[in-house]
Amino acid sequence: MIMRIQPLAATSRTMNKNRHQRIPCRTLCILAFSMLLAGCTALPAPKPENTHIYLLDAQPTAKAAQVRRDLVLAVAMPHARPGFDTPQMAYLRQPHELEYFAVNRWADAPPHMMWPLLVQALEQTGGFRAIVQAPGAIPADVRLDVELIRLQQDFGTTPSRVQLTLRAQLSDVRSKRVLGVKQFDEVQNAASDDAYGGVIAANQVMQRVLNHLTDFCLDASASP
Repeated sequence: MIMRIQPLAATSRTMNKNRHQRIPCRTLCILAFSMLLAGCTALPAPKPENTHIYLLDAQPTAKAAQVRRDLVLAVAMPHARPGFDTPQMAYLRQPHELEYFAVNRWADAPPHMMWPLLVQALEQTGGFRAIVQAPGAIPADVRLDVELIRLQQDFGTTPSRVQLTLRAQLSDVRSKRVLGVKQFDEVQNAASDDAYGGVIAANQVMQRVLNHLTDFCLDASASP
């Protein structure tokens, strides 16, 4: 049997030819993969949800005082316990764990929004010579200090409910004597289990607390 031996040069040319034929295919794969990556990175990012801003603007319906006191009442800026001195809207799904809505917020921290509401409610009674915000240039006879203990929507119940707790202290400015201390605790079921339902309920309980708080101030200041 006679074997034909292919010349080495011819074999080398054949290998080079096959390699050159494979290169375009590999290059096309790399280009296609690069274009795919570029297409993925060019996809538009999802649009963030719009933030909803809510007001605590309950309108007080305080009763008129039977006796007008010749006193200037100073209302101090309310302060809040940790977790509630923020525009973030707090809620609970289980006891002791405070959470906040992601895209729903108060227009300001609740104590700041409560301050003008307290002044308005007390002015409405007509029971004092003047109502001023403290600190101020006008000297006061009595002073009201308010602490926000909690303002939260509780989803541990059905329907959810809003809980508002305030602590009020009325003091005689000159003698530095405490005239009265009282805690107000109100609960209101939400009309809907969402942030807006909580806002409506929060304003309802705030209105009731304002009415109770004005009665407290009138009674405690009867004989400073």
